[in-house]
Amino acid sequence: MPPSVKFTKQEIIDAALRVTRAGGIGSLTARSLATELGASTRPMFTYFDSMDALKHEVHEAAKDLYRAYVKRGLAEPIPFLGVGQSYIRFAKEEPELYKLLFLEKPSNAGGGAMEALALSQDLVRASLMRIYRMDAEQADCYFRDLWLVAFSFATLIVTDDSPYTDEQMSAIFTEFSLAICKAYKEIPGLHRGDFDRDTIFRQLTSSGGADGS
Repeated sequence: MPPSVKFTKQEIIDAALRVTRAGGIGSLTARSLATELGASTRPMFTYFDSMDALKHEVHEAAKDLYRAYVKRGLAEPIPFLGVGQSYIRFAKEEPELYKLLFLEKPSNAGGGAMEALALSQDLVRASLMRIYRMDAEQADCYFRDLWLVAFSFATLIVTDDSPYTDEQMSAIFTEFSLAICKAYKEIPGLHRGDFDRDTIFRQLTSSGGADGS
């Protein structure tokens, strides 16, 4: 009679997630998982045909953790700002999972920065339209631009190359937010690329300023 299974499938996924959070997805092997469980490799192969199958589940678990951060951000008074701050917080608190979800090439499990952008756009669109009086297209473009700023900060953080404090990042984020919002309001067609860029740049670089005076 074969020995009974000592661990549940979820317990194995949780252990694999702990290994990944500590050392990255590259550190997740049958041996490292067995060490984390304090057992042989047999329990894993009771539920998973291969390490790739287990890594798929780890990827999904990481996405669930990220969604929890987004949900907390959406509960903030200004939802889109809360989501951006939660994104950066996720990078700080879960750097290896951030790398897995946003810096690794998307796997069969999906993921990648662009998937996260699309998900977050859907979640914050209504609040942007209401607070900033934008249409859906403007709101999506506005959030896309700010998302790229957040992605830059988060990437600097997880690569240990960020020279900015939280206060500095917040100030820079506000600068971009104000500048983009003002530009979208004052330059019709900017978010579509349908504007007279030559005239706008001439106005901005003239000695009299934007009003040409």
